Amino acid sequence: MLTTWRGGLAGLILTTSAGIVPAGLAADAAAPARGHATGPVIVELFTSQGCSSCPPADAMIAELATRDDVLPLSLHVDYWDYIGWRDGFAQPQFTERQKAYAHAAGKRTVYTPQMIVQGQETLVGTKPMRLADLIRAHADGAAAPVTLRAERKDGRLVVTAIPMGPLPGNLRFHLVRFDPHERVEIGRGENAGRVLDYFNIVTQWAPIADWNGKGPFSASLELPGEDRTAVILQTGGVGPIVAAVRAD
Repeated sequence: MLTTWRGGLAGLILTTSAGIVPAGLAADAAAPARGHATGPVIVELFTSQGCSSCPPADAMIAELATRDDVLPLSLHVDYWDYIGWRDGFAQPQFTERQKAYAHAAGKRTVYTPQMIVQGQETLVGTKPMRLADLIRAHADGAAAPVTLRAERKDGRLVVTAIPMGPLPGNLRFHLVRFDPHERVEIGRGENAGRVLDYFNIVTQWAPIADWNGKGPFSASLELPGEDRTAVILQTGGVGPIVAAVRAD
């Protein structure tokens, strides 16, 4: 049976042959066994302009952003704003995403800088060798049995996914928009007086739809603006990432 849903993101039209519901309406199931990704390895950095420990991690994102096999994403959190410098890139939803990761891992606190690789492994602070090992392990692993594509055309984004084998039943498509580079002069707080560069700054992270992975998926949505774009297929909201694709 073909199902079509219109709602949520502006202009979104979803079609699939099996098992789709609007994102956010289906309860997340337990995360499946860990797997490897199709597409670039996703590295999420939770950071803040008000954190004196973050600039080395931000610099690592700059290096990763030059690679085709990795998609690093800087998610600026807002809980450092109280010290006197408001991070203009921060969004409360990024703080909530970090808290959701912590909750899923049985942790009660969040911190910066924190990196999460492929929705699975966590790095505290700046550990370039450990990060390189994790990226290599995911890049060298067996690809997930799904073909994921995303194409920008005439102000719209078309997303398609085709299962090529068994998949977890609690998959979620995420739309991610990001700004490749900005330079900021910090006026107050722990980094006062510094001029810092930030890369792949996430400007929007929005769920597209949930999918049970049992039939083809297709989505078409309006995509205004010039920010770069990626689509991530993740188990639940903050589980292992099984596929990702750039749509620049």
